[in-house]
Amino acid sequence: MSKITHAPPGYLCPFCAVLAGQQYELVWSVPGDIVYRDEVVAALIAAGGSPNNPGHVLVIPVAHFENLYELLEREGAAMFRLTRAVARAMRAFTGCTGVSTRQHNEPHGNQDVWHVHTHVFPRFENDHLYAQPHVRNTPDDRKVHADRLRLYLEAHPEVFADPVRATL
Repeated sequence: MSKITHAPPGYLCPFCAVLAGQQYELVWSVPGDIVYRDEVVAALIAAGGSPNNPGHVLVIPVAHFENLYELLEREGAAMFRLTRAVARAMRAFTGCTGVSTRQHNEPHGNQDVWHVHTHVFPRFENDHLYAQPHVRNTPDDRKVHADRLRLYLEAHPEVFADPVRATL
């Protein structure tokens, strides 16, 4: 398959910038938003989102891949593992009663940042996630959620473990 790209020439990837510890006027995320990082994947509190779903997280590969089509299996598997860990952590400490994930590709798929990422949303009864306006959260607003999630992930490595399954 040929490479499919929608990033404009000279595109400054906001996720690559925040992972490099850089801050720019057009990059909403800050290094303090990062709640987990290893050599393959990272998770950060989203700079924007629904006001009824605070603390929603983006899971990204550390290496730059524009979309799902070019994502390598190693990074894809690591993203799913981290997505599951973040969802488990959210469920355990936020009071949410469910979790939703989303991943977009290309403009008609609603992708608007040209670095593949998965959204992890804490869900609550009648939260109207898909009907709410998209708002920008300040770094101070995000810090509360980032600090809590980062500490939870550090203190509870079991969220990364495979579940024990009964054998038949």
